Amino acid sequence: MAERKQLILRTIIKEYLKTAQPVSSGGLVEGYKLDISPATVRNEMMELEEAGYIFQPHTSAGRVPTALAYDLYVQNVLVDKKRKLNEKEQRVLNVAFKNDEASRRQVAKIIAEISEGAVFWAFHKNDLYYTGISNLFSQAEFRQFNLVCDVSGIIDRLEEIIAEVFDSLDSGQQVLIGPKNPFGNFLSAVILKYKKDNQTGIFGILGPMRMDYEKNLALVEYLENNLNKI
Repeated sequence: MAERKQLILRTIIKEYLKTAQPVSSGGLVEGYKLDISPATVRNEMMELEEAGYIFQPHTSAGRVPTALAYDLYVQNVLVDKKRKLNEKEQRVLNVAFKNDEASRRQVAKIIAEISEGAVFWAFHKNDLYYTGISNLFSQAEFRQFNLVCDVSGIIDRLEEIIAEVFDSLDSGQQVLIGPKNPFGNFLSAVILKYKKDNQTGIFGILGPMRMDYEKNLALVEYLENNLNKI
């Protein structure tokens, strides 16, 4: 993808992550002081839409990123890995890390709060803890009744879904977006599969595709680096 298109797409994603509102060409140029004319931005956005990276939810609306756009965005995030947890977030998690089950639950609750997503922790196939479900329902995407039902259905099947994918997930950090996400094609998941004390575990942050991937990857990386403490 040409550099200018990449810049426009990154800016659309950045704005949509922040506002949850369709992004217009005029809004991009004004809000981000792009040294590109609105007409050029409109043309580039039309080509991005034709390529499947953005779509227009309503005739008079701006554009919204697709799962394909988030895939590309996350690839760049994984390469750069610039985002780190701030000192307060690290301090709260450091205090919570201890070698017992109660501390694991506390760590999960803290990560759910920081990520503003739902968190699950499968210590093995039959030992599942999850928290932060209300965080999903507070997201702009899930205020519609039908999506509330969809999210509720996923939570009801969470243990079943994890059992189905437990062995097939790759080890380490991974991001599953939209159609690639077994937890629901309207969700994204940032996941860590790890081995500790000869047991395999899976930790995951669930949220809308409009999630803060940089922060959530930083949280999962922090967890991976500190698992030896719990």
